[in-house]
Amino acid sequence: MELMRTPPPKERADAARNRVKVLDAAAALFARHGVESVTMDAVAAEAGVGKGTLFRRFGDKAGLAVALLNERERDLQDAILSGPSPLGPGDGDAPVPPYERLHAFADAYLDYALDHLSLVRMSETASPGARYRIGAYGFWHRHLTILLDQCGDAVPDGEAAAHALLAVLGAEHLTAMVESVGTERTRACVHTLFDLARP
Repeated sequence: MELMRTPPPKERADAARNRVKVLDAAAALFARHGVESVTMDAVAAEAGVGKGTLFRRFGDKAGLAVALLNERERDLQDAILSGPSPLGPGDGDAPVPPYERLHAFADAYLDYALDHLSLVRMSETASPGARYRIGAYGFWHRHLTILLDQCGDAVPDGEAAAHALLAVLGAEHLTAMVESVGTERTRACVHTLFDLARP
C-alpha cells in the first residue's frame, strides 16, 4: 500500500487571486470574531468579492473551513511523506519502529487540530459523515493503516484499528475532552490508546 498526497487542482489566475483574498479575509475574521460568529456575507464583504463567487467556490462556511485547513494539512502530509523521522521516513536515518512513528503522528496531528480546533470541528461536522469525505481523512487513514500493518501481530487488523484511532482524534471528541480534562490529559490519553501498537 502506497501513501501519496493528491496535488491541488489547477486554477485560473483571477480565480487564484479571489481564492487568496477570500481565505485571507476569512482567516482574519475568524481570528477576530470566532468561526461561529462570522457569516459568509461578512467574508464576501471583507474580501471584496460577490456572494455568488464565494458560494460557488466554497459552498458554505464548512467548505471555507476545509479550504483554510488545506494548506496546514498539506504541510503535515509533506512532513509525513518526506520529513525527518520519527514523523517522516527521515533521510538515510536508521528505520524508526512503526509504533514510534504512530506516536509522532499523534503529537503532530494533535498540534494541528488543537491549534485550529474550531475550523477542524466545523469542517468535520457540517453534515453527517463530512469528516470521512474530506480528502485528508483518507490520507491519515492510509498512513495509520500502513504503520499499524507494520506492527505485525500486535495489531491484527490495521485498517480497522486506524479508523478507531482516528475516531479519538475527531474534533468534536477532542473539544469535549479538552473542555473536560484539559489539553495535557487529552494528549496523554491519546498516547495511551496509540500504545496498542507497541510490541
